[in-house]
Parts: sequence; structure tokens; C-alpha cells
Amino acid sequence: MTDLAARLLHALVALLARLPWRWLMRLADALAARSLRSDSREARVARCNLELAYPELLPGQREQLLQSILRSTARQLLGTLRLWTRPHAENLALIREQHGTDLLDAAIAAGKGVIIVAPHHGNWELLNQWLAARTPLAILYAPPESKVGAAFLQRVRASDDNAARVTQVRAEGASGVRQLFKRLAAGGVVGILPDQQPKRGDGEFGPFFGVEALTMTLVGRLAARSGAAVLVAWCERIEGDSGPAFALHVAPTPTEIADPDPRTSVSALNAAIERVARRDPSQYQWTYKRFSLRPSGRGEDNPYWPSCYRR
Repeated sequence: MTDLAARLLHALVALLARLPWRWLMRLADALAARSLRSDSREARVARCNLELAYPELLPGQREQLLQSILRSTARQLLGTLRLWTRPHAENLALIREQHGTDLLDAAIAAGKGVIIVAPHHGNWELLNQWLAARTPLAILYAPPESKVGAAFLQRVRASDDNAARVTQVRAEGASGVRQLFKRLAAGGVVGILPDQQPKRGDGEFGPFFGVEALTMTLVGRLAARSGAAVLVAWCERIEGDSGPAFALHVAPTPTEIADPDPRTSVSALNAAIERVARRDPSQYQWTYKRFSLRPSGRGEDNPYWPSCYRR
């Protein structure tokens, strides 16, 4: 039944994605406007995050940025539905610019493994498709609580276009970490979304936009033990003449990411993510509760409580 439900969900998404790009973007803009008017949970979370990350902005400036974020987030969501259900060759044609790809080629050629850290900026699903077209890779992901949602992600992220080139590794326990180490030891490529808040005990606090944020230590541990290169990559939206267009970027990361000290490592990782997010804050995922867990012993409250937990 789970597989059948996932197939039906895929069919519905594919039907919606048949709409022209301009219609999808208009629908996304309408959804964003409704989210702002209704003061949705996403709007409240993003507003709270902006107060933490951009205290220097005036309230009116933050509100203007919030509007851009909600519109960008809605466009990213509906755009991703189309990217998930269209031929990858068609999707990759939307990438009009590529920067730093020689860094990836050189790192792969070195044979020591490559860790791609992909912040939630722009469209990371299009980045996954580009990486899969260039090299086999393993993607670490946190499966949704819904079994149907998990099965749906398996279908769209390992479609017929790249089924043999993408290995999806569940971020659950030691077995997933072992799979990543094995892939890197063989000189392979691993992709990780590095800016999701881990469980307390599975991470270390480091500054992110000047705020202490619990951050995964996995990237640093993988880099230190494997000797793999660590690159940051993102696929950001740019202006297109007749619809959405993207610029793909690959850049180096601070060597301190592989530092054995967890605080030093996660601080370097957060610095790399922050540099990407500051390029265009509207394209970063500010609707996520990045700072809900606070350092112990400092008396700091959850900044999202209670306003971001009410319906």
C-alpha cells in the first residue's frame, strides 16, 4: 500500500508540474502572499530567524526581506516538484552558469574521496541531479516520518535518469555513517545537507550569523578520518529570459572543518554556509527552526516559544 500511495502521489505531483513555469511561479507567489497575510507558522519562524540573524536591520527592512523569503521559498517548493518529475536533461538545461566545477573534477581525480556540503540555498535538488550526472554519489538524508513520503523521495531522487548513480543513505545510527566512510575510502563522492539541527548530543554549538547553533559534527569527523576533500556547492536562481534559470557554484571550504576540535570544526562549517546564505538571503531556508536548542548553562530560552508553536 505504501508503494501504491507513493506512486499516486508522484502522479499527482507530475500532473501539477505540467503547468507552465510562469503559472507555477504565479501560484507560488499567491501562496507566499497568503502565508504572509495569515501569519503562518513558516512566516513566524522566518521572522524570528531574521530577528536573530539580522539584528542590525530595521523592522521594516526585515519585513521586506521576509516577503522575499516567503516568495522564494514557495517558488523553490513548486519548482522542485517540476524538477522531480521532468527529464533530468531538461532540468539541467536550466543551469546557465557553472562556477568552480574544476575544483570538483580535481578532487575526484585525487582519489581521496569528496564531501559535498550543500546548504539549503537555492535549489539543492537540482544540484543533486547535476552531481549525479557528473559522478556517482551517496546522499545522506533524514527520511520523513511518513512512510509514503519516504517512498516518494526514493522515487524522485533515484529516478530512471540516475537510479544507478545515486545511493540514498538514511541518517540513522552508525550504519549510515559506515556507508559514507566506505564510499569515501573508495574515492567516491558523498553529499550532505549540513545545516539541519541535529539532536542534542549529536552535534556541537558554533556561531551561525552570530548566534550559537547546534551543528552536526559528522562532516568534520568524515573529513578528519578519511582525508577527503570538502567542497561547498549550491545552485542559486538567477534571472532568465523566458523562465527560471540557475547558476551552479562549487567552492572550497576552510581547512579547519577537519580540525579534531569539534567547536573549531563546526564553526568553520557554519562560516562556509553563512557565506553562501549571505549572497542572497531570500534564497536561504529561513523557515526552519535552526536555533531551537540552546547551549546548556546559559539560561537562554527557545526563541521560537511560544509564538512559532501555535497553529
